[in-house]
Amino acid sequence: MIRVVLSRLLWSIPVLFLVATLTFVIMHAVPGGPFDKEKKLPPEIKANVEAKYHLNEPLWRQYGLYLGGLMKGDLGPSYKYLGRTVNDVIADTLPVSAELGILALLIAAVLGVGSGTLAAVNGGAVDRMNIILATIGISVPSFVLGALLVLVFSHTFHLLPPALWEDPRNAILPALALGLAPAAYIARLTRSAVLGVQGQDYIRTARAKGLSEGTIIRRHLLRNALTPVVTILGPLAAGLITGSLVVEYIFSIPGMGKFYITAATNRDYPLIMGVTLVYAIFIVLANLAVDLINAYLDPRIRLQ
Repeated sequence: MIRVVLSRLLWSIPVLFLVATLTFVIMHAVPGGPFDKEKKLPPEIKANVEAKYHLNEPLWRQYGLYLGGLMKGDLGPSYKYLGRTVNDVIADTLPVSAELGILALLIAAVLGVGSGTLAAVNGGAVDRMNIILATIGISVPSFVLGALLVLVFSHTFHLLPPALWEDPRNAILPALALGLAPAAYIARLTRSAVLGVQGQDYIRTARAKGLSEGTIIRRHLLRNALTPVVTILGPLAAGLITGSLVVEYIFSIPGMGKFYITAATNRDYPLIMGVTLVYAIFIVLANLAVDLINAYLDPRIRLQ
């Protein structure tokens, strides 16, 4: 097992290198520069600023400096947040995005697996209602859902704060806005997986032994049905933990997603490349975790 983990981690190095290279090329291929929207600077000042950030150097030289910094764990300075490096910005914003993402992931997993299992086991009206709610949840964008939640719970009933990140109550609405759509998708996937497992021989054998329905669902049904659910939870968890761009922006949450949008608007190349690389790292780790969990849930799966 340890050898498999180390092998996957080693293979992730060229993947991350490719992500870093493509991001660098795309950022510098887009017309315009990070200081084009500023008030027009005198030529001498503009030359000094470009020299400070090595923007006056050839592209290959900038690329070499960027890779050299990555080797040392230095993501470079932010062009727009003076006096702060990309490492500083990520260190301040990643915990916020991670907290929001974990809450949203818990909501998605609990609601999705729970409602999907209930729909598959009970059928009838419960199943039809689950399909309707799941379809609505998948169809409604997160920014529309976020606006509706603010309208209902903040402006109409005054139960929850509409924005900011000051106390635990501030996390409820954005976590719901971020987690309900994935919950709907997980519910449909869980329902299909449970229905596919219900007719298996080992389920009938368990019922013939007189096991309670709850024991059958927990020990036999869910364990064998959760493999496809766990598979999609990997990239989903990476996306939620690293921050939702739109939800964080709507609720004025100081997470990585909000700073990512600001960086894209301001052409803050190092910050864009740094956040993209962090997202890629989470994707790699999440996929590795998915493979390990699937091997635990289903012993027939062998890691190569």
